[in-house]
Amino acid sequence: MTLDPQVVAWRAARAAAGAAPLYTQSLAEARAADLAAIRAGSGAVEPVAEVRDTTVPGPAGPLPVRIHRPAGDGPLPTLVYFFGGGWTLGSVDTADGICRRLVNLTGCQSVTVGYRLAPEHPFPAAVQDCHAALRHLAAYAGRFRVDPDRLAVGGDSAGGNLAAAVTLLARSDGGPRLAAQLLVYPNTDQRPGRRPADDEDPLLFNRHSVGWYRGHYLAGPDDAAHPLASPLLAEDLTGLPPALVVTAGYDPLCAEGRRYAARLDEAGVPVETAHYPGMVHGFFAMPGVFDAGREAQERAAAFLRRHFGVGGAQAPVGVDHG
Repeated sequence: MTLDPQVVAWRAARAAAGAAPLYTQSLAEARAADLAAIRAGSGAVEPVAEVRDTTVPGPAGPLPVRIHRPAGDGPLPTLVYFFGGGWTLGSVDTADGICRRLVNLTGCQSVTVGYRLAPEHPFPAAVQDCHAALRHLAAYAGRFRVDPDRLAVGGDSAGGNLAAAVTLLARSDGGPRLAAQLLVYPNTDQRPGRRPADDEDPLLFNRHSVGWYRGHYLAGPDDAAHPLASPLLAEDLTGLPPALVVTAGYDPLCAEGRRYAARLDEAGVPVETAHYPGMVHGFFAMPGVFDAGREAQERAAAFLRRHFGVGGAQAPVGVDHG
């Protein structure tokens, strides 16, 4: 397994620029650098028919949400999206490029949830916020032009972890019923010591990155065993919505993402995998840099179209890229 040539070039550019790992920066510096990097890598800003910032009720107060809509009236199939950033970085701005592209490719609307961040608000605050926002959108579907029969959740990295956790809560709490879940290189096992010991490259997302985020998010070591923090540790995964799990070969989260996909399959959940062996963590948010990022977004859109029952070209089911 070798790094994709585009990753090699990107890594060299980071080295030449003297890029510092986020885990060596202050929270304020890391939050600003994370957003700047995502904006730089996302490519041209794609127009959509409507973008609206509003709020929904959360457990500790109003939660910001950003709605991207295609042309046309509702009710619309809706992807509720949770941004990445290790539960510590990120905002509705972080996922703006991803959601614009998925809306245009899918014909659905997206609602990005601005959940509370750690360490100011450790686990389970983010899970509670995301679940509350989902339930509110389903309960007031008409107000938000949501088709409650075509409602999905998704997210990248920590957002993928939150999407997986929310499906567990939706199942245990009697809804809302979800048509699909999109899990992009998700954290599924928070227990330390489960990743390659040689994963040290400071120019890439590595095991130190994982530990830094986990240290901010979890209030104590016992939280790592909670299934809402580590969905891979949930005893029962039956009855969850169909899933697409996207993974990257050079990513410390790769193995746990693939194990989660396998467990979903064993539980009888329809699951597709899209593995990109030469890619690194974060590539899905960087279609302006990596061709594979654009391809993975197209694959995600095809998956959502199928489960939303929206017309358009369809990707093969269950195909692995390597």
